[in-house]
Amino acid sequence: MKPTAVATRSNEIPDALLTELRHNLVARRVSSGIELLDGNAHLLDSFDAAQPNASRFVGYVAQWVDVGYREEDLIENLLSNFPKSARSRLPVSDYLHLRMAEGVLAMAHDKPDDSLFQFDLVLSMQDEIDDKEQVAIARFWKARCHRRKGEYDEALKHTATAWKLAHDLGFTKMAAMMRVMESWILFQKGHRRDATRVLDQAEVALRDTDDHITLGNIYSAHGRMIRRQGRYNDALKYFAKAIDHYQKLSLQHRNLARSLVNIAYVQRLVAQQMAKQIDAEAEERRRTQGSSSERSGKKKRELYEQLRADGFANLEEAERIYRHHEHHHGIGSVYENRSLLYVDSGELDNAAEQAVAAYDLGKHENDSILIARSRLLQCMIENERLEEGVDGSWDHAQSARDYAREAVDAAKHTQNNRLIARAYIWRGLTSCNQFFKDLEDAKACCDAATSLLKSVDYDDLAEELHRLKQKVMPKGNVDPLLRSWSQGITGEKSFQEMTEQFAELVIPRVWEREGRKVSRVAARLSISPKKVRRILGRLGKLRKNQQE
Repeated sequence: MKPTAVATRSNEIPDALLTELRHNLVARRVSSGIELLDGNAHLLDSFDAAQPNASRFVGYVAQWVDVGYREEDLIENLLSNFPKSARSRLPVSDYLHLRMAEGVLAMAHDKPDDSLFQFDLVLSMQDEIDDKEQVAIARFWKARCHRRKGEYDEALKHTATAWKLAHDLGFTKMAAMMRVMESWILFQKGHRRDATRVLDQAEVALRDTDDHITLGNIYSAHGRMIRRQGRYNDALKYFAKAIDHYQKLSLQHRNLARSLVNIAYVQRLVAQQMAKQIDAEAEERRRTQGSSSERSGKKKRELYEQLRADGFANLEEAERIYRHHEHHHGIGSVYENRSLLYVDSGELDNAAEQAVAAYDLGKHENDSILIARSRLLQCMIENERLEEGVDGSWDHAQSARDYAREAVDAAKHTQNNRLIARAYIWRGLTSCNQFFKDLEDAKACCDAATSLLKSVDYDDLAEELHRLKQKVMPKGNVDPLLRSWSQGITGEKSFQEMTEQFAELVIPRVWEREGRKVSRVAARLSISPKKVRRILGRLGKLRKNQQE
């Protein structure tokens, strides 16, 4: 659609221009909107705040920057033309457009609390706003801020309000865009099927648009969802599709950096799998004194090193983009993933340096998610040092425990159950070490993590949780647990939680006795094969692709 609303005088901002910008936004006609803005670039280059429609124009430009037009410094430049003394004389509707723009600017600079202040002010006056699309956008942006802070219940509530309002206004494409975030929040809360259904619906609704940022977000979400199922190659394909869409608008969009971090994370996971194969094959050669697989081992080693090198390169590029946008959470994520790569190769000093940088950044920005993740990293690193038997072991043990406790405390400031559970797992693993042998705390942590994860797709945490369970409930130590239950000692467990734990004790043993056949276990215990697979998968006994 060729834009028609072009200003006839150098500083005029016609109603038709605003109307067309709005229509392209709600229909997600991104190329048309960008072409329209480029056709009126003189209004941006020589902006006159005294012109009628100036404030509304800034509000719409802010929305277009959020969609992918230019960068956030454009918003900052436009807002600088409205000093506080001038704003007090503006009509309410014009004033709220400026507040919306300031909220977008704060989001772009990764300051969700500042953004929430702006959007709350706008919504406090929503009865005075005739344009209900503005109310829907304010709700949606507020939801994004809560999601960024890990406050998923609030985010879900405001997202639902936003997309329903947009849908009722007849803005079906805009409503579909908003539902992409609803899908991700549902996934984070453990509702994988609902999340996939909503995401698929949004993809169908937006597939024929050129809203490349939202389409990229859809494919990125798909990739992260299936990554947790261990489908790493498929995840990489989705991330590549996401990058392709982001690059159609900008080579340094923040979401492009996020996809690069996601790819680096998957490359690390694939490299870990390959390292295990290399070690297993080397052990087999030593055991059999054979040499037939040496060539294969060399190729795998080369691929392993290439995966790690690619991971570091992707993180470096992501950091460059994040620094361009001064996006602290993204930079912290780069530090975190770089630290993990160093941990895998035993470069613990380098890993610790990255973890400290992530923590300092999270602390400075009061970012609970980043604080929790960085403290978890530091806990893992100190535990690795204990495994290596380095000097000052007691100090490392105590540091690991302190970091684990701080990770739990920080994670609890969010509603990210996976993060909270992982913090409990590592606190439990640390409590089990030779210096503390605090099985009571370890068991409490194990119970807390199990309770948090039972309704969440957490395949990539299964191994860590299984390690903790093996430490707190070693083989043959079933009687004390059953004895405590028979005496009415249940702790804080509900009957359903006790039933689930009993199933985890019994099903693996029956599975072993029945020749590791899921169908036989299901028939023997008169339960569904699906439940058998779920329990075995949770305990790390059964891989996703195993049917028996």
